[in-house]
Amino acid sequence: MGRRLKLQRRGKGSPKYKATIHSKCDVNYNLFTDLVKGQVINMYTDPIRSAPLVEILLADGTKTNLLCAEGMITGQKIEFGRGAKQEVGNVLFLDEISPGTQIFNIEKNYGDGGKFARASGQYATIVSKKDIVLVKLPSGKIKEFPLNARATIGFIASSGRVNKPFVTAGNRFYAMRAKGKPYPRVRGVAMNAVDHPFGGSQHHVGHSKSTSRNDPAGRKVGSIAASRSGRKKK
Repeated sequence: MGRRLKLQRRGKGSPKYKATIHSKCDVNYNLFTDLVKGQVINMYTDPIRSAPLVEILLADGTKTNLLCAEGMITGQKIEFGRGAKQEVGNVLFLDEISPGTQIFNIEKNYGDGGKFARASGQYATIVSKKDIVLVKLPSGKIKEFPLNARATIGFIASSGRVNKPFVTAGNRFYAMRAKGKPYPRVRGVAMNAVDHPFGGSQHHVGHSKSTSRNDPAGRKVGSIAASRSGRKKK
C-alpha cells in the first residue's frame, strides 16, 4: 500500500498570514439620509485590500474613507444621500439609481457599510427595481436588495491588478503562501506510482480517471463521481 497522498497529508490547511491587523481604516458609509457633500483630499492603498482608498472631507469638517472608483481624482466633489447626482464616485440609495447603472460596495441592509462588489475592478449592475431592487453581482448571480440600501456609482479602480505578471516563481510562491494555497503543485502523472494513483513511468494515467464517490481516500482523485466524461459532440 502506498503512502498517503500529499493533499491528505496537508489536511485542510489555513492561511499563513492574516492581514486584518494591518488595516489602515474601515470603509463604511456614514449614517446619512439627506444630501451631504464632500471633497476628495487624499488617495492611498491599504495592505488588506486589493483596491485603493480615498479620504473625503465632508462639509461638516469630518472625514470618511471610501473605496476608490475608476476615474476619481484628488479635489473631486462627492455627494452622498438623497438628491445626489448619479455621477462616478457619488453614493446613492438604490431606489434613486437608474437600471443598467454600474455600482459597487453595495449594502445588504441600510447602515452596514457595504458588503458586495468590493474587490478591485469589480462592479454590479442594477437590473430592475420595484418593491425591491434586483442587482446582477460580479459572479453573475442576481440578488435582491432593499430600496434604502446604498451603493457607489461606477466600478472600483485598479482593475488591471490581475493582469500584472508574476515574472518569477518566487513572487508566485509568496503570493500563494499568503493565501494558504499549495504551490507549486506537481501533476499526478509526474509522480511515482507509490505517491499517486496516476503515477508511474508511463507518464499518463493508463486507466479511467473517473472514480466512485465511495472510493477510499487514497484513490479519490481525478473526476470524482462524474456524471459524464470525454469531449462533447456537437
